[in-house]
Amino acid sequence: MAGTLTGLRVAILAARGVEQVELVQPRQAVTDAGATVELVSVEPGTVQATNHDLEPADEFDVDRVVSEVSVDDYDALILPGGTVNPDTLRSNSAAVAFVRDFVEAGKPVGVICHGPWTLVEADVVRGRTLTSYPSLRTDIRNAGGTVLDEEVVTDGNLVSSRNPNDLPAFCRAIVAHFATTKEHV
Repeated sequence: MAGTLTGLRVAILAARGVEQVELVQPRQAVTDAGATVELVSVEPGTVQATNHDLEPADEFDVDRVVSEVSVDDYDALILPGGTVNPDTLRSNSAAVAFVRDFVEAGKPVGVICHGPWTLVEADVVRGRTLTSYPSLRTDIRNAGGTVLDEEVVTDGNLVSSRNPNDLPAFCRAIVAHFATTKEHV
């Protein structure tokens, strides 16, 4: 896997309340595969992560602010979960536009747990098949998407997983999927 993503630029879009393990493990997976990764958020400074949505965890330095970046700056996107994180992102017009632009450009997006809330807000799940944390599934269906209860679901440029238990499979899937786009970079 080492080197399979060399030269790719990956954004992780996250805000306070991001589930730490869903930020750290995918970031490590794509970094280990050679990608350059930046943490993008709604404001500069740091992002306070959580464990199990409630317990404060580590803080992570923000590399760039979403209102100052473009889909053209990156080759792939990761949307981690945690309930507060995507709720914050879907309330930020720049974050929603960034996600919409990514999906509409056909660039790969890895999304896990509560992360699809931002996809729903961006109106990009209509006609798509994905998975998520169980409490989001009605939102996805109401937005015109189809939900499967599987460890990893890939539909076009979207790779989705349900929860932290799926992280090993999710990380393998995003590295493999991001690698398929490398030839187009």
